[in-house]
Amino acid sequence: MAYVKTTRAVPATATDRISGIFAAISAMLARRRVYDLTIRELRQLTDRELSDLGIARSLIIETAREAAYGK
Repeated sequence: MAYVKTTRAVPATATDRISGIFAAISAMLARRRVYDLTIRELRQLTDRELSDLGIARSLIIETAREAAYGK
């Protein structure tokens, strides 16, 4: 017995596109908040505390970038 299923692609509406844009902007802003918060928190640590975490002070920005955006 064979089944045939047809699907029809529905074009995205303007509302769908706008909500997609807002979702993308929201995600971008959330990643930026993680980046800024990570930098702020790591800069408040002493060199000893950073050493315990295995992070050199010169790598704070790179570490924050990886935390927010991945590798």
